[in-house]
Amino acid sequence: MAGINGVWHKTSVQAVYEQRESYSTTSLAGQKRAYSTEEPPLFSRPSVPAVTRSASLPSGLPRLTASSVTSHGAALDNHPSEYSQRKAIQSTPTSTIDPFLSLSHPTYALSGPLVENLASLGIKSIYPWQKSCLLAPGLLTGEKNLVYSAPTGGGKSLVADVLMLKRVLEEKGAKAILVLPYVALVQEKVRWLRNLAAGLTKCVDSADDDDNKRVWRRRADDNTVRVVGFFGGGKVKATWADFDVGVCTIEKANSLLNTAIDDYSVKDLKIVVLDELHMIDDDHRGYLMELMATKLLTLPQRIQIVGMSATLSIIKLLSSWLGAHSYETRYKPVPIEEHLVYESHVYPAATTSDLLKTVSKLNAALDATQHMNAIKRIESSTHRELKDPVLNAVVALANETARAGYGVLVFAGSRGGCESDARLIARVMPQPDEIDAGLVDKRVDLLVELRSLSTGLDPVLEETIPSGVAFHQAGLTTEERELIATAYDNGVLKVCVATCSLAAGINLPARRVILHNARMGRDFVGPSMLRQMRGRAGRKGKDEIGETFLCCRKNDLEQVVDLMHADLPQISSCLNTDKQRIQRALLEVIAIRLATSRDTIDEYAAKTLLAASGDLGLVRACIETSLDNLLTLGFVTRDSADNYSATQLGKAIVASALDPDDGIFIHQELERALRGFVMDGDMHLLYMFTPVQDFGINVNWRVFRNEMEALDDSGHRVIGFLGIKRAVINRMVHGGAPKESTPEEEQVMRVYRRFYLALQLRDLCNEMPIHVVARKYDVPRGTVQTLSQTCHGFGAGMIKFCEQMGWGIMAAALDHFSDRLRAGARADLLDLAKITFIKSRTARVFWENGFRSVAAVANADPKELIPILMQAQPSKVRIKAQESIKYEDKLLAKAQVISNSANRIWQLQMQQDLEE
Repeated sequence: MAGINGVWHKTSVQAVYEQRESYSTTSLAGQKRAYSTEEPPLFSRPSVPAVTRSASLPSGLPRLTASSVTSHGAALDNHPSEYSQRKAIQSTPTSTIDPFLSLSHPTYALSGPLVENLASLGIKSIYPWQKSCLLAPGLLTGEKNLVYSAPTGGGKSLVADVLMLKRVLEEKGAKAILVLPYVALVQEKVRWLRNLAAGLTKCVDSADDDDNKRVWRRRADDNTVRVVGFFGGGKVKATWADFDVGVCTIEKANSLLNTAIDDYSVKDLKIVVLDELHMIDDDHRGYLMELMATKLLTLPQRIQIVGMSATLSIIKLLSSWLGAHSYETRYKPVPIEEHLVYESHVYPAATTSDLLKTVSKLNAALDATQHMNAIKRIESSTHRELKDPVLNAVVALANETARAGYGVLVFAGSRGGCESDARLIARVMPQPDEIDAGLVDKRVDLLVELRSLSTGLDPVLEETIPSGVAFHQAGLTTEERELIATAYDNGVLKVCVATCSLAAGINLPARRVILHNARMGRDFVGPSMLRQMRGRAGRKGKDEIGETFLCCRKNDLEQVVDLMHADLPQISSCLNTDKQRIQRALLEVIAIRLATSRDTIDEYAAKTLLAASGDLGLVRACIETSLDNLLTLGFVTRDSADNYSATQLGKAIVASALDPDDGIFIHQELERALRGFVMDGDMHLLYMFTPVQDFGINVNWRVFRNEMEALDDSGHRVIGFLGIKRAVINRMVHGGAPKESTPEEEQVMRVYRRFYLALQLRDLCNEMPIHVVARKYDVPRGTVQTLSQTCHGFGAGMIKFCEQMGWGIMAAALDHFSDRLRAGARADLLDLAKITFIKSRTARVFWENGFRSVAAVANADPKELIPILMQAQPSKVRIKAQESIKYEDKLLAKAQVISNSANRIWQLQMQQDLEE
């Protein structure tokens, strides 16, 4: 795959920009506004200082000087500077040498428009390993499954993309599903595939062709390939009929497949791609991959299964289980040099011999020769802040690379570590007055974009971005992470500090990857995670090599060496873990009627990874125990012929995509609510929409008590109904520990934690901004946003649960309230909140300025909306005279999107009125 430098799918605002004269983003700034503060109209707003182009570090944080990184003389000849072009790198063969490296070759039988789209996105030829993989027998025709492994950045996604689009384009009505573990990856992949499939239509039979061969045409009609994303919190309620290529999170894919099997629409499914297949042994989420794959193997129709990963350890077992062709390569288009940083010295760690030799010398601890294998030395720092040799090494290595003009990705072990590292690195970087004015403008523009978000500007980012440094972790909102990732990818930011846990969920390659340590929190990361982090080094088309530096403390040396040398862990099934996932597997296949007799259930179980890798006797024992448990719990029934069927409760649990354990809890909660639902307030409904997962959040019991005491009469009846006791909360406030020694006590504390999250959800629905909610409950903003997004999908599951149980009134009440959750606003704003960009705080500002209906917004001149949008900004902004036109042009683009959206909705409303 040649360099990928294509243009991503455009957002609505970007599309408006292209219709107008291009302009540069202006640089504006202001001060944060308290949530409760009401702003005057735009033109009477008091002025505040604006950000200038000479933005610098805040006072009180003096500049630091990074330690120098010097090469050892003996090693200099063997290890030339990584920034030189003297390193000999073997070039990748081209299609002029090997015609099969061109996807236009007749063997691949790809449509001409698809090949053109690939070329327009920078893919003019493929790698030799991709050729070998695609040309394996039966893959291009969909007759054979595939399991393959390739390093991060090695081009593995292209193989799956080609196979998916080939099936969709060639077979009438064909659908493809791509499964990814994280929402961010789903969103990124949707953008990529929409560009790849732009203008493509499915094949049709040509009556004019004597040989009746299939031909491909570009047509602007309903036959174009539709790419749709499915993930929790998604704004589009897409169905099976709405896509040709569905890009899904693991949970959404499993739910989508269950529905398709149950209503027989699965016949159109031709290919399923499981990305990050190594996650199959993750007991929390990954086991759903095994459930999906086993269902696909059990279906009587032929569905091609493609599994891929950068960190597969037992590819033969997985390929045997799936009946698949296997392929494994270690090819990476940009070579990577790996290093160990220990005691301020850098050692080569690329091969086993280098690693063992290094450890041998270090353990010898000989004063004269202890560092003879080192290729670099990091000088000690004179600054108190950089006395720690590990921290000093991280800062020095990041500074060296960034000053040379390359991108650096630093992995820290915690969210707090991310912010701390970013602040220190920023203090050694070139300041705005030392770099190109154009780059300074772009960084200030980034600050403006971040400041204009509903959450306002994070103070640490405000401090670090002028120096080209930012952090990227789950505590930030999705919008903040996207802006930072884009700025880093475009070279506006030179250093990005991320948490280890985001290594697999981000696509931020770098010239140099630095691991502050090998820990995630207090625990060491695993070999798979280490490979994910180090695999981010090297950017095709931007860097001639990539580098990784793992910094190690003296006490961790032995464990770190073992970790760097460790083989990937063996993957195993999670169906027989302590959580007994096999119960969910059996409940699902019984509920969707894929396997209902004991014989068909045994056949299904025999196709699991558990059966492929374990003792069949153990599998049969697990099935027997699990079926008995499902009968005892009332999820299934068995007739005299030994046939199983799901009960109403069992069907409700599967329809709502719940784990059986969560299903029991939800059933008890809803059943109790039916006997005394508190309808004269919102609190009970909000509680029902609150996900049962606690997101690992720590309850601030003092805040809990304050919020509980401030509840109205309706809210107090809810906490009484739920069994929440003030004495328990008071005990927690004074340092008491939750009692969770028994299952009953665990369930009680689950109610407390869920209600604490419901309080946050209440504030969001009452138009309190995310950053204010986060500050109030002492949680990261990203966590609050995740709660806001997750409650939509969870609420939809609750509605399905009630419908399956025959609780129509409860389902109707939840369905009516779901619009408020999605809008993040009170009931009077729901109509306005249907318009693009008008949600929560913005909707309230429109309402207060007289725009109280969709028709009012639709009939307004977009220029009239500019002052309203300015007033809705979370920061007070004073516009410089020379910048006012540019800034108004930017707001006008957003206003035009709003106007267009309002007009579409208004026309639909008028049409419905006429039909009625």
